[in-house]
Amino acid sequence: MPRSDGSGRSTPSAAEVRRLLATRKLSRVVVLGANGTMGYGSAALFTQAVPEVVFLARTRAKAEEGLAAAIGQVRSPTVASRASVGDYESDLEAAVAGADLVFEALTEDFAIKKAMFDRVEAARRDDALVATVTSGISINALCEGRGESFRRNFLGLHFFNPPNVIVGTELIAGRDTDPEGVDFVEAFARTRLGREIVRTHDTPAFAGNRVGFKVLNEAAQLAEQIGPQRVDRLVGPYTGRAMTPLATIDLVGWDIHRAIVDNVYENTDDEAHATLKLPGYMAKLMEKGVLGNKSGAGFFKKEKKQRLVLDPLTGDYEPEATSSLPELSYIDEVTSLYRQGRYQEGFHAFLAAEGDEAALARRVVAGYVSYAFERVGEVTDDISGIDRIMGAGFNWAPPSVLVDTMGPAAAVRMIEEAGLVVPKALVEAARAGRSEPFFRHPNMNTGKFFVAA
Repeated sequence: MPRSDGSGRSTPSAAEVRRLLATRKLSRVVVLGANGTMGYGSAALFTQAVPEVVFLARTRAKAEEGLAAAIGQVRSPTVASRASVGDYESDLEAAVAGADLVFEALTEDFAIKKAMFDRVEAARRDDALVATVTSGISINALCEGRGESFRRNFLGLHFFNPPNVIVGTELIAGRDTDPEGVDFVEAFARTRLGREIVRTHDTPAFAGNRVGFKVLNEAAQLAEQIGPQRVDRLVGPYTGRAMTPLATIDLVGWDIHRAIVDNVYENTDDEAHATLKLPGYMAKLMEKGVLGNKSGAGFFKKEKKQRLVLDPLTGDYEPEATSSLPELSYIDEVTSLYRQGRYQEGFHAFLAAEGDEAALARRVVAGYVSYAFERVGEVTDDISGIDRIMGAGFNWAPPSVLVDTMGPAAAVRMIEEAGLVVPKALVEAARAGRSEPFFRHPNMNTGKFFVAA
C-alpha cells in the first residue's frame, strides 16, 4: 500500500524515483555559512553523495574551520577529498555560477538571508536549485520580488541538527516552486542522503518546530513555577522523548529557541498561543549572555564536575538536589514496565498515577497530542507528516504512537481532563471504538520511543 508523506501524496515507486533522479544532476553544491553547525553538518552530508562541495564563509579561515569540523563530525575521508573552501568576497560569484545547488545555512535573520540571496540570484545559472535550511522563516517571503527562475527553483530543505545523525528533514515548496524540482529534491534526499522527508506547508516554523517548540516553551514557562529540575523529571524520557525538554533547549541554544517561538507567537494565533510566549526571565537572562550550552550555562550548568540548576526567579544557580523533589514513584513503575516491553501497561500506569505532579505531566503530554492533531491541514495535509518529523526529527514518540498506545478513548479523557481542545479525529475514533492504528511506518520501531530511564 502506498504510504502518504504528510502532504497528501504517496511515496513514489522505484521506477518513478529513477526517472526523477535522471531529470537533473547534482555535481557541485555550494554551502553558504559553512562554518556554522548546520552549515558544516549539511556540507558533510552532501559530500557523501556529491562529487564537489564548496564550503563558503565570511573568511577563508572560517570556511577552513567549518571543513575541519565537518571532518571531525562524520570521521570520513570522503569529506576532505570532495570539499573545497572559499570566502564570500573573493569566491562566491564564481562558485555559485558553477553550482547545481546553492544551499544557504546562514543565521536565522531575514535581512541577512535576503542580502545573500541578492548576490546568489545575480550569479546563479537559471537552472540551479537554491535551498535554505531555515527552521521556520517563510519560503515565500524569502523569494518575494525575485525573478521567475529563482522562484521556480527555490525551496526549503530543513535538516535537523546534527544532520549526520538525525534523518528527519522537512521539504517546503514556495507557491511558485516547480513541482518537478521539488520531486527531484525529495528523491535525491531520500535515496542519496538517506533522509526521512516530510513535506510541509509554508507556515511559521513549519511542522516539527511548530509542534516541538510549543512543548519546549511550555516546559520553560513551567520552570518559573516549579523549577527546571522538577520540570525535566516530570516531562522526562518516560513521556516519550530521548532528551528532557529543558536540556533540549540548552542544547539547541536559547537564542535559537527564542527565534523559533517568537516567530510562531508573532505570526500565528491558535488555541495554544499563550504557551508560545517566551518567558520573561529567559529574555532577561539572555541579555546577560545566558544562551545554554554554547555559553556554558542555561537551565543547567556544570561547575567543578557538579551539575547546577538555574533558579529562574533570581538567576542564580544552585546544586542539583533530590531532597526538593516530590515523591514520584509512579515513574519507576512506568519505566519498569517499559523495560519489559509492556508499553501499553506502562503508559496506563502513567495515566492512572495520582497527585498534582502526575497531572501536570499529563497536561503537557495532552497538549502535545492535542496541538499536533489540531495542526493537520495547517502544517501538513495529514497526521503522518507530523508523526514522522516528530519521530525522525525530534526523536520524540509521534503523537499517533501515544494515541495508539493508550487508545483513542483514553487519549480523549486525558485531553479533556487537561481542559484542552479535543481533536475531532480522536473524538470520532473513540466514539467508533477504533482499533486500527493511526501510526504506520514500515521502518520505524515505535518501541524505541518508550525509554526506560
